[in-house]
Amino acid sequence: MSSFTAGCYPPALDDDLERQHLVQVIKDWSVANGLTVRPPPSLAGNDLEGILAVNAPVTLFPSPFPKGCFEEARSIQTTYNELYAHISQDEEFLSGLVQEVAGGDDFIASLWDVHLRVKAEGYVQNLALGLFRSDYMVHQDQGELQIKQVEFNTIASSFGGLSVQTSLLHKYLAQTEYPFLKDPMPESSLDLPDNDSAQGLAAGLRAAFRAYGESALGHPTCVLFLVQDGERNIFDQRHLEYALQADSIPVFRLPFSQILAHTSLNPSSPKRQLLYHPPHNPSRTFEVAVAYLRAGYGPSDYGTPSAWEARYRIERSAAIACPSVLTQLAGMKKVQQVLATPESVSSSPSALRRFVPDDDRFAALWKTFANIYPLDAASPAGQEARRLATDPEECKKYVMKPQREGGGNNFYRTAIPERLQEIPPEHWGTYILMELITPPPFSNIILRNGKLEQGGVISELGIYGTCLWDQQSGRVLHNEEAGYLLRTKGDKSEEGGVAAGFGCMDSCRLV
Repeated sequence: MSSFTAGCYPPALDDDLERQHLVQVIKDWSVANGLTVRPPPSLAGNDLEGILAVNAPVTLFPSPFPKGCFEEARSIQTTYNELYAHISQDEEFLSGLVQEVAGGDDFIASLWDVHLRVKAEGYVQNLALGLFRSDYMVHQDQGELQIKQVEFNTIASSFGGLSVQTSLLHKYLAQTEYPFLKDPMPESSLDLPDNDSAQGLAAGLRAAFRAYGESALGHPTCVLFLVQDGERNIFDQRHLEYALQADSIPVFRLPFSQILAHTSLNPSSPKRQLLYHPPHNPSRTFEVAVAYLRAGYGPSDYGTPSAWEARYRIERSAAIACPSVLTQLAGMKKVQQVLATPESVSSSPSALRRFVPDDDRFAALWKTFANIYPLDAASPAGQEARRLATDPEECKKYVMKPQREGGGNNFYRTAIPERLQEIPPEHWGTYILMELITPPPFSNIILRNGKLEQGGVISELGIYGTCLWDQQSGRVLHNEEAGYLLRTKGDKSEEGGVAAGFGCMDSCRLV
């Protein structure tokens, strides 16, 4: 541990009164500054009016993170943005991968069907917007620390708003509390990087809003956030809304389940403008310039056929979708697997060359890949993966992932062969097999639902990026790195989603 943090970390909090004081300061600051979530049902009780909010789960101290790894991750984000923009434009490439998994994955098949329906009548909007997040863990290999990509998120990349507040919380504590602990930690001993993820993500939405231009129908234009019913993570989203509204951009929230009820397509224009009719003021009509999906990333959002019709309405409209269906499909785990499959077990060169011919950019991305395999029966890589996944010892080195976002969907180590026994072998190809990343050990203290959890933890770094491009010409209109997210969890937990109840908010102490 000393080689990673150069000393005992975090500071010892052996006194109950000292712990209680620091916890109370964090609770108060979090509520006062919007580092909050709606409480889970177990804590909400009879909060029928929705007035309760609690501080988001958070670490008491910023977690150590290697400075070189942090800077490397930020420096390659714009290259990753362009990579996934190019993938979303390559319908032939995506089609082949969809066909490989669609037989055992109705969700992916239904998304592709939406694209085909719109393609048949013709797209009316060529611009596409991505608010991306590339997630990494630090891998420790013979004393060397490297970043390895866990996944690339192309839809509903969350916590940009709360990550800013977490960074500000730890900077506040570094000024007002840490220096005065019984085991003091001077502010000068902490390298806490600035974080502007809320503003960075808002800048991407703002670029798309301005690129859309003025309404030809004379309506005011707006950005429409499409959200889940009963969204607990509402304050994270609000920070992005407020950043847009500060520029006098109208922003509205609409539950995904109510799209058909409160939007329409202009019946008299072939451009199919998406019109929003606010339920609180139905006499007003806004033209949607950007439809930002914070819902629609998993099957649970599509419980009825009307939900798919709602997604179809968004996709066929003139609104700039964030993401489009093709951009969402570019985030399939299958895409990540094809890009990262080791050439030593593949029958063909890496697909990464298809999109990144430049040697330096190729090398920068390739070194961040962990080994990922398909689970098909035909390819040499798939046959090797099936051997690894079903071997009672080899499987302990891997995680098996479906084509899903949102956390809580993966199978680890010895759970892999058990899961495969429940699936017909012809559907194994809907999963990927990924080599587990081995992070360096360290400790921290987590405050969750008013209780402290202390012990070994591991962290996952997410780097946000925004990209606006033309699907037809390939021209990139906006491409920026947009801040960071650090999520931390107990080292015995195998999932890391904060909203799913596994991880917590954190910020980096660069070492």
